[in-house]
Amino acid sequence: MNFSFSEEQVLLRKTVRQFVDNEIIPHISEWDSKGSFDPAIWKRLADLGLMGVCIPEKYGGSGMDYNALAIVCEELERGDTTFRTAVSVHTGLNSMTILQWGTEDQKQKFLLPQAKGEKIGAFGLTEPGAGSDVAALSTTAVREGDDYILNGQKTWISLCDTADHFIVFAYTDKSKKHQGISAFIVERSREGFSSKAIKGKYGIRAGNTGELFFEDVRIPAANRLGEEGEGFKIAMASLDNGRFTVAAGACGLISACLEESVRYCQTRSTFGKLIGEHQLVQQMIARMEAGYQMSRLLVYRAGELKNQGVRNTRETSLAKWQACDFANRAADDAVQIHGAYGYSDDYPVARFLRNSKAPVIYEGTREIHTIMQAEYVLGMREDKSLNRMLPKWPFEDQ
Repeated sequence: MNFSFSEEQVLLRKTVRQFVDNEIIPHISEWDSKGSFDPAIWKRLADLGLMGVCIPEKYGGSGMDYNALAIVCEELERGDTTFRTAVSVHTGLNSMTILQWGTEDQKQKFLLPQAKGEKIGAFGLTEPGAGSDVAALSTTAVREGDDYILNGQKTWISLCDTADHFIVFAYTDKSKKHQGISAFIVERSREGFSSKAIKGKYGIRAGNTGELFFEDVRIPAANRLGEEGEGFKIAMASLDNGRFTVAAGACGLISACLEESVRYCQTRSTFGKLIGEHQLVQQMIARMEAGYQMSRLLVYRAGELKNQGVRNTRETSLAKWQACDFANRAADDAVQIHGAYGYSDDYPVARFLRNSKAPVIYEGTREIHTIMQAEYVLGMREDKSLNRMLPKWPFEDQ
């Protein structure tokens, strides 16, 4: 397995890093306090080709590989988790799902404009009573002629007030349990649809997160993604992609913790010497570096499997679990290194710690991934085919 980067990927990393340094980091403290970011950022992401970096050119994307997406997510989260989350949801959970499961008409109507950054896509799975237990969802879609009537509620949905359309999961036959779940593409413009932001979040404050409400929303059957009853498989395939982006982003947060901590260690003195010369501080720095290097190896291993068109649920789960735990520990260590200053807004490490907690929970909690990995090792879980895998890179017929 080759872990070296191509010239194109090196340039991509440099481009995204410059964007983050120039257009995110100088403003993120203000945006975090205000609870929103400048919407002009969306156009800049689109202008750089980052809204569809791993989507084939024929569908409006940049045609780069899946590890290019990892590079983008890592560098964006180095600036703030908000922006990696936006790309994770738009690209990882929505665009890549339509690429994998959508009809040609759906790809032309929805995927192409969002890969270009003209439209924003999001993802609606979690409900007030259904998080890790996907089969517990209560949203329903009842067939009525050529339409479905959608009723229900989703919560903790990123880009709830921003996205133009959502991939939404609902029961079409509850008697079949998880095999009765179907997936739909729901436009914001549909009558009966509404959204409401959640205020007072612990972290990722600059990002838009909230609830979706469906009251007799009429959805054409042409907007159903896959066949009836394939929703659970589609959700699991989507999470493989979303978790990959979350893991990659966690590497960026560890990198940010390292940068800030090293800078502080080289300027702050205690007991007559720089704090970086104290062995217990060095231990925390070393732990961050080890977490960063191990996380990146897990992420790019999963990305290479994606490039080969191989299912990677097991590898992506491990990457997401470990990278997010390492990031949470790195942020905690960064605050500790900064002492009392780490507990204030004078330095960004407090924000890093707040932001680091959510990825440990969403897209599969630490506990869910622990169980998954144990079941793989014990032979209780198999890498069964999802029927439709992501296109192998380099993409054909470009």
